[in-house]
Amino acid sequence: MSSPESVTSSITVAAENIGGIDSTEVRLQPGVNVLTGRNATNRTSFLQTIMAALGSRRSSLKGDADAGRVELAFDDEQYTRVLERRDGDVVFDGDPYLDDPELADLFAFLLESNEARRTVRRGDDLRDLIMQPIDTDEIEAEINALEAEKRDLDERLEQLAQLDSELPALEADRATLEDEIEATTERIDELEADLDAFDLDVEASRERKDEIESAFADLQDARTELESIEYDLETERESYAELERERDDLEDELEAFDDGEESPDRLEGRVQELRSRKRSLDTTVSELQSVIRFNEERLADDGIDLDLDESDGAAEGDGDDLTDQLLAESDDVVCWTCGSQVDRDRIESTLDRLRSLRQRKLSERSDLQERIDDLSDRQKELRDRRRKRGEIETRLEAIEDDLERRSQRIAELEADREEQQARIDDLESDAETFENAEYGEVIETHRELNRLELELEDLEADRDDVQERIQEIEGKIEDRSDLEDRRETVEAELTDLRTRVDRIEANAVDAFNEHMESILSILEYRNIDRIWIERREKTVREGRRKVTRTAFELHIVRTTEDGRTYEDTVDHLSESEREVTGLVFALAGYLVHDVHEIVPFMLLDSLEAIDSNRIADLVEYFEEYVDCLVVALLREDAEALSESYTYVEEI
Repeated sequence: MSSPESVTSSITVAAENIGGIDSTEVRLQPGVNVLTGRNATNRTSFLQTIMAALGSRRSSLKGDADAGRVELAFDDEQYTRVLERRDGDVVFDGDPYLDDPELADLFAFLLESNEARRTVRRGDDLRDLIMQPIDTDEIEAEINALEAEKRDLDERLEQLAQLDSELPALEADRATLEDEIEATTERIDELEADLDAFDLDVEASRERKDEIESAFADLQDARTELESIEYDLETERESYAELERERDDLEDELEAFDDGEESPDRLEGRVQELRSRKRSLDTTVSELQSVIRFNEERLADDGIDLDLDESDGAAEGDGDDLTDQLLAESDDVVCWTCGSQVDRDRIESTLDRLRSLRQRKLSERSDLQERIDDLSDRQKELRDRRRKRGEIETRLEAIEDDLERRSQRIAELEADREEQQARIDDLESDAETFENAEYGEVIETHRELNRLELELEDLEADRDDVQERIQEIEGKIEDRSDLEDRRETVEAELTDLRTRVDRIEANAVDAFNEHMESILSILEYRNIDRIWIERREKTVREGRRKVTRTAFELHIVRTTEDGRTYEDTVDHLSESEREVTGLVFALAGYLVHDVHEIVPFMLLDSLEAIDSNRIADLVEYFEEYVDCLVVALLREDAEALSESYTYVEEI
């Protein structure tokens, strides 16, 4: 956007094929410029010319032209805009004053078609209009990012809380295991001491003692091997059972699929058909909008300027009377299609029907889009189900193969276990030969010692697993303090950002209310005592879900003839009252957003709802804010304005 400039020299505006203008060049002056004259003198088109040069895209190209051009010159600077018709659309090019005309379009170019004025007339929510020029996108993006981070932190802290709840039970298990290990170790030490106390050398030869010890060592190794086999066998059986459960669950899921479900490929044709109909409706809606906008603009210019040849019928008195009738003030306009006099109400009635038709087409288009969305969702759902079914079938095949492999492995392990058990039985039989009065106590001690040593190994393995899990949890929980601190920081930042947005919205509403009160006091409009905006929360639908959003609602305060004050809404206002309310709101926006600092021009049109004296007061009030104020008025509406202003009667 260009930096604002003060207008200190005369202003030249040259245009070709803009609105209803064929070609013109007009000189304006700093201060107030009044475009005045009879109807159909292209005043609105001239305002659109200035808008185009300043950067707006809401200007129209002349209906019978393929290209148009605007030049705006002041203070040794020149700004140009070229409009071209390409593929049914008007394309803008050139070097305008503003790179971004959004703010000026809303609150500086106050023609009848101005979006701020129209929004008030329709009674729509004003929040988007008021907040649109205020850059809160960065704040909203930061809020969304922090909300996502907070959700992630909450999930991580919840996981840590669950882990923390495991610790007491794990620590109790560890303590129990350590007690059992200590008791088992003490008993092993006692048995080993007993064995050392036996003096076998007196009773038997060294060779016999070695034979006994070897027999029990072999028996211990065999039992250890059997335990390993049984562990592997139990593991395989558990895995087999788990696979069977998974297979049953998957088969139940597979049975839930409907073999007769509609194919997603068959839905594609219906979707394409609906999209084709929607594209056709898009074209119709666009064409209707173009027709409506063109006719609104022509109606704002009071039709066309009917050039009557005064020489025709000069010899006939009746001809003079006819000319007087055509030039007399009336509610008729000159039709821009046939050149005849047509009652304005008939044209406005036709426009209303066109608007209603467009609204019906928009509704039909919305219904089509909803049907397209539903069918597309159904397509996606069917494709997902088809993919899921394929995944289930593939997994079932893999499970069957795995079950077969594990079944073979279980059979092998059962055979190994039987073989190992037989070996143990043989070794125990051999060991029994040593169980006599001389060696029975020694043999029993060996057996008990072997059993306790195996038990000790299992206890130590269990304790190590529990200790490892405790250390893992404690390592993760160490981060909890940092996560909690970060969560508090995020919550504080979110509160600050949300408060900042609330404060920005509240300040904007307060500023609008203050300026609307000031402007209304200037107008002294007896039908309306006060116009104010209320900021409140309401539930709206976004797609298929409901969310809470801030809404800015406009309220009207009236006073009855008996002095009673009551509150009203825009819906109950007359047409002229809506026009005044929309104008007051738009003018307040100009002051709230300091638009004079962005663009040195202000354009006013369609002020018929206000009498001449009030228009004069309004122009005088805004004269001090803007370098160049251009206002389009009928002659009778301009009567109360200062003679010191610049008046333009020919465009």
